[in-house]
Amino acid sequence: VQLQASGGGLVQAGGSLRLSCAASRSSDRFNLMGWYRQAPGKQRELVATISEGGNMNYSDSVKGRFTISRDNAKNTVYLQMNSLRPEDTALYYCASNTTPITSPNITRNTFDYWGQGTLVTVFS
Repeated sequence: VQLQASGGGLVQAGGSLRLSCAASRSSDRFNLMGWYRQAPGKQRELVATISEGGNMNYSDSVKGRFTISRDNAKNTVYLQMNSLRPEDTALYYCASNTTPITSPNITRNTFDYWGQGTLVTVFS
């Protein structure tokens, strides 16, 4: 399975972007889908996740500004990013999980597949 992320770009602070991530096979069933980001010189951090049933979780840094959603029929996950800040500048990666999740602690190892990343640059 390949995940193809798109939608990144250059945007002024306060602006919006919508990221998309589509799986190469629509027949696969993903339990959890999510977005990570990695800023220059920093570790990759979890931004948001959404379960197959639609339960969403966000990092404190994006809560209230970003919205994650998914289309199960298309095996696509989205990230609507509003009120963007320069500190949101990063390479954004989508990820998906196909195996049962047995721990409430979501880590990078929870995910089986990763997209190639799409760059978001926010300037002030």
